[in-house]
Amino acid sequence: MKDTILFGDCRETLKNLTNSSARMCVTSPPYYGLRDYGGEKNQIGQEESPEEYVKQMVEVFRLVRDVLTDDGTLWLNIGDSYYNYRSDGNYPKQTVSKTRQDLPQSTPVRGNKLKGLKSKDLIGIPWMLAFALRADGWYLRQDIIWHKPNPMPESVQDRCTKAHEYIFLLSKSKNYFYDNEAIKEPAKDWGTRDRTNGKYHNPGSGLAPHSGLTKSYATKNKRSVWSVTKKPYKGAHFAVFPPELIEPCILAGSEVGDTILDPFMGSGTSAMVAKSLGRYYTGCELHEEYGNLIQERIQDYHPVNEVAQEPTINILDLIQ
Repeated sequence: MKDTILFGDCRETLKNLTNSSARMCVTSPPYYGLRDYGGEKNQIGQEESPEEYVKQMVEVFRLVRDVLTDDGTLWLNIGDSYYNYRSDGNYPKQTVSKTRQDLPQSTPVRGNKLKGLKSKDLIGIPWMLAFALRADGWYLRQDIIWHKPNPMPESVQDRCTKAHEYIFLLSKSKNYFYDNEAIKEPAKDWGTRDRTNGKYHNPGSGLAPHSGLTKSYATKNKRSVWSVTKKPYKGAHFAVFPPELIEPCILAGSEVGDTILDPFMGSGTSAMVAKSLGRYYTGCELHEEYGNLIQERIQDYHPVNEVAQEPTINILDLIQ
């Protein structure tokens, strides 16, 4: 088993991966119409319409599905954007090289007026994509809300500041691997339950069960709203995945020794977290210059578990 990074467009590099070689995929693809990653034609996220973007995403994740094991899962982080058509053609153009932080969610999309959208409409990209993936054969299992305690400030006066994104949990098959115990949360006010009447006793006391009480509850299932603060990484891809957002996905979706796939690797946070949890990683990244950054981040990150089978090998495969 090896750690592997394939450089190039993931719509091509994914075809070079072995079928059923990864247990799960966790990723955050380029958002629609928000950023220009520079130097490449036909970039994902730069399509002329939301429908074209969704079509490209469906094709990417169809390839991902082939790489996953039959019990594999996809954990997909995706944000939304607003439509802002301007007839004068003046559209701000944002690039990776010039921008190191998240952009306002109202960045205009393409220059063509799009059918069915009005200026200032929320496009609804996350759910458009989720429903399209479901129609393509994925099982849409859950929407998770990533709540951002420190959202990007917005100057808007006619709506709330955007402070959340979505993580969709999708599975390749009806029956899939999900380690519920690995991500359970502490129960703040737990007590004991009488199985005969279902009532709680001694709530929050932590006392041992007394007569008639058979079970104590110190943990609870992880909830579907995750509050995770954004943490920028200097010198990195500006849309950095917070490690705390990825960790529960990997813990629930895989076991030690499994391979984690990320077709949009960016600065390598998914690989970094995978190694810290004793997993291997396989990733695709459009820009080869991120290779050294990814390697540095992994080496600087102190793992809590090590894969026992064999030493870690970092492979940088350039796919033309």
